[in-house]
Amino acid sequence: MAEMNESPFAKALSADPAPLGLAGFAFTTFLLSFVNAGFITSASVNVVVPLAVAYGGLAQLIAGSWEMRRGNTFGFTAFTSYGAFWEFYALLVILADLHIISSIPAVGIGWALVLWGIFTLYMWGGAMMANTALNLTFLTLFLAFFTLGFGNMYSNTALLHAGGYFGILAAFFAAYTSFAIIINSMRPNTIPLGPGLGKKS
Repeated sequence: MAEMNESPFAKALSADPAPLGLAGFAFTTFLLSFVNAGFITSASVNVVVPLAVAYGGLAQLIAGSWEMRRGNTFGFTAFTSYGAFWEFYALLVILADLHIISSIPAVGIGWALVLWGIFTLYMWGGAMMANTALNLTFLTLFLAFFTLGFGNMYSNTALLHAGGYFGILAAFFAAYTSFAIIINSMRPNTIPLGPGLGKKS
């Protein structure tokens, strides 16, 4: 039995998929948030779309499937859902560019983002119990979805830019969490993640 536990297959199954999923989320979110914040031109969406399909979408879906294999309900739900969000975003842009969709109402986009904000709000409850870095990731992501949602509904540039800033913060905290988990897997307790709700530091 000990030999089986040391086998390459068993070791592969024990690998933590969270850093992959968090990185896929973080770096795709960084790029789109740079557009939303007005740091780079809106034409950069053409670069965001393939990144959303390949990394923000596919990498998170893979991470989610492995979180399910590990029995992690929170990780499975989060990575699979946000992976699906990026596939939804990319598909929406592609269909519009191909003129399969005649128009994308700003109000519809706004409500879609608010609904994702509601999903993020209750996922934030689980993130609070994990660690501080993940808590801040979901808090800033919730704020990003809501400000972008209302910014689209009311065609408010200030809100859209604010949503971009919140998105950059969410991406930063996600990237930090990914980095910390990778380093800590090699040298435990090297990079602090902060305590979860009700946990001692």
